[in-house]
Amino acid sequence: MTGNILRQGTWVAVCDGRKALLLENKGTAEYPNLETREHFEHKSEPTHVQGSSAPGRAFSTAGGRRGAVEQSDYHDQDEKTFLRSFAACLERHTRNHAVKSLILVASSRALGMIRPALSESTKQAIVAELDRDYVKLPLYEIESRLKG
Repeated sequence: MTGNILRQGTWVAVCDGRKALLLENKGTAEYPNLETREHFEHKSEPTHVQGSSAPGRAFSTAGGRRGAVEQSDYHDQDEKTFLRSFAACLERHTRNHAVKSLILVASSRALGMIRPALSESTKQAIVAELDRDYVKLPLYEIESRLKG
């Protein structure tokens, strides 16, 4: 499927909520040679360090009812912040015309978080989106999977 779109000069963005790779295909569609352009990694603090207080309580004026307020998910917020910064990096590269075609590879969760942060110029450069988690694979394995 992706063998015909992984041409020479195509960039590949592989990411999840904690790690991102920006790769460029220096080879051909038949023999891809992905080279790392940039590497991003985000270390998230444990939950007990991030949030110190217990979840709050809400009180209703009618009937004297009360209920618990859900605790903030700090890891989720960290992932969104990380993916927004990665989307800004992609936008810089597309604005500088370094990226003309881009393949976005991320887990479904990461795709859902990064899509709203992508600029219009980046969205126009995307030739394919793959719902896969390849971020922990070595480059040769990513090449073989994208080749088809």
